[in-house]
Amino acid sequence: MSKLSNLILCNLLVLLTAIPLTAQEKTLTWDELAEQYACPEWFRDAKFGIWFHWGPQAAPEQGGGWYARHMYMQDVGRQKFGKMAYPYHLMTYGHPSEFGFKDVINSWKAENFDAEALINFSKENGAKYIVALANHHDHFDLFDSSYHPWNSVNVGPKKDIIGEFETATRKAGLKFGVTSHDDRFLNWWKPAFGSDKDGMYAGVPYDARLTKADGKGKWWEGLDPKDLYGPAPEDRTPEIIEDIKKNWLKRHIELVDKYKPDLLYNDGFNFTYGDYGKEVTRKLYNNSLSENGKIDAVMLLKRKAKGTVNEVESGGSNTLREYPWQSEITFTDWFYKKDRHLTHNARTILEMLIEAVSKNGNLLLSMELNPDGTIPHEIKKSVVIVGDWLKINGEAIYGTRPWKVFGDGKSVRGEEVETVEGELRNATANQKHGEHFNQRTTATPAFANDEVRFTTKGDDFYIMVMNPKGGEFVIPSFAKSSEVNPGILKGLSQLYDGRKVAFKQSNNGLTINMPAVNGDSYPVVLKAKFKK
Repeated sequence: MSKLSNLILCNLLVLLTAIPLTAQEKTLTWDELAEQYACPEWFRDAKFGIWFHWGPQAAPEQGGGWYARHMYMQDVGRQKFGKMAYPYHLMTYGHPSEFGFKDVINSWKAENFDAEALINFSKENGAKYIVALANHHDHFDLFDSSYHPWNSVNVGPKKDIIGEFETATRKAGLKFGVTSHDDRFLNWWKPAFGSDKDGMYAGVPYDARLTKADGKGKWWEGLDPKDLYGPAPEDRTPEIIEDIKKNWLKRHIELVDKYKPDLLYNDGFNFTYGDYGKEVTRKLYNNSLSENGKIDAVMLLKRKAKGTVNEVESGGSNTLREYPWQSEITFTDWFYKKDRHLTHNARTILEMLIEAVSKNGNLLLSMELNPDGTIPHEIKKSVVIVGDWLKINGEAIYGTRPWKVFGDGKSVRGEEVETVEGELRNATANQKHGEHFNQRTTATPAFANDEVRFTTKGDDFYIMVMNPKGGEFVIPSFAKSSEVNPGILKGLSQLYDGRKVAFKQSNNGLTINMPAVNGDSYPVVLKAKFKK
């Protein structure tokens, strides 16, 4: 074992003697937990969750989802989504040497935040679990943290955001999760220690260089900017970095113990800070095992790792997976910004949901909020449409399991399809670049009319027609000679009204005669009865 590994293990042992663990002598090791782990049935059945990815970076109306970083950058390089942050900050707040992100946090009051109303709206529109942001790359905790003074109870809203979300979610009878994105804050905050390269403020240090003593007589008196931004890059010794990791562990053990989440997502491809991240997950799972008699919690990572569930950011799986997973999407840049167009509307949300469920996954939708805690009108409108669709068609979504294949159609077969501009493209070409960020968006060409996805529940079989048009289309997968054919089709009807749908099954495929559809339509679900 390396010296570094020995150091980490020793630190963990010291920390664990200081952090109370319920029935510690009976808890299992990470390896023991991972070995027995299976994704909980509640998660597999839930299918659709809503995520409140919300914090002080929502306060500025422009500047992208990494506002706190980009407000310190005159040139954002390839990160063009943040190009408005610096000029917007100058125009709205002043220069970042005088009004930095710490001051943006203080200006964020969340004055109309009503957790119960938000949770009830989410539940009414189909969400079966709720997830809330516990901290972002900005290193600001949205919960009552004993180990980090820069938190939403001390600064800004003066509210326990996570606590209010958790209470409202439990009251609504839903599962509750939290997300942490904090591990990259040191590199993420480096621009805050710089200065303008040119202009009247050239060479004037940004506010991350301020000390605790500089706060005397100011609103932040008693707070240390170093606790928010981290130590200056030149001061980051191995010992200081290790102390930051220890602090992360204390904060997140407290998060897991105090709010008892059913789900935890660490925004990374590996466990946060290696063994420290595993220790938090071990605590999450042991708590669940103690309370439920089984591991009924979910740990999400962006890579596939034993004992966890895989998360795909702004994308979805290209294949039907053996193990459950989750797709996550958001409307703009993760924090609501008025200078960005909406990436999603009701149509694309439903497409991403159906795609995920047909491939053994879930969809987590980030419903961005205004800085005051209310839902933007255009976002609310789309979520209500999704909710209305689920009220009618939820039978084909909730509690279902995938078929042997996830669907059929031109994109599944890799054929060329016509775009909205009348051009031809290969429908699967963009998927060769991986699964993260391969989502369907408002700019994505419509599905071909023969595009279908499948789910099952017991003896019921559901065929979801993604872009229905009146007339005939063929599903080759259901040919009598097909290896994945569920059997001889005995009946086919529209789920929403029970109306019979004409069909003909042959050795070449299943021909379906779709009833007329007026204009563009959201996906239509057909309920099929097969004789096996």
